[in-house]
Amino acid sequence: MDNNNEIWESRYQAGTTGWDRGKTSGNLLDWLESGNLTPCRILVPGCGNGYEVLTLAEKGFAVTAVDIAPSPIANLQKALDDNQLSAELVQSDFFSLDYSDKPFDAIYEQTCLCALPPSQWKNFEQWLHQSLKTGGKLYSQFMQTHEEGGPPYHCDMSEMKQLFSDKRWHWKKEVKGQEISSKGDKLEIPCLLEKI
Repeated sequence: MDNNNEIWESRYQAGTTGWDRGKTSGNLLDWLESGNLTPCRILVPGCGNGYEVLTLAEKGFAVTAVDIAPSPIANLQKALDDNQLSAELVQSDFFSLDYSDKPFDAIYEQTCLCALPPSQWKNFEQWLHQSLKTGGKLYSQFMQTHEEGGPPYHCDMSEMKQLFSDKRWHWKKEVKGQEISSKGDKLEIPCLLEKI
């Protein structure tokens, strides 16, 4: 699926949002509770309805959240207002955004990579890299479907190691996450990477 806001918006309008848990990811909660992720300036690309954005804002993070579709941004703004929380919300194709002049301390990436065709993965890795400060952390969850096609696309871990090369990223081995079932037999493997 390409980065077309009409395609993604139609899925929100039709309620065909199988990736939407309806609550904050357990992996994010683990990172917060363990102290691996502490308040900072953080980017959440492909935020969707933004349960994680709400949690981060509540914990004192300066959050910028991006989604290509207008409905989830509107839903998230209402939820922020209802909870008297704030975050910067951007309705845009993230590839059109350039944060290299003011890069983030951290990025929380949950379902963006697996929603993009593999032909766009290298561009996404480059965008993540330029959007982070040197030494900044990427909190990512790699979707495991073990199926052909997508979205979501299977993010084979050997491919992820090549995509997020050790020439540009340090894979932090001390993080202990759990593979959390998001729907059926699909799993997300939590990984913490640091920009070199």
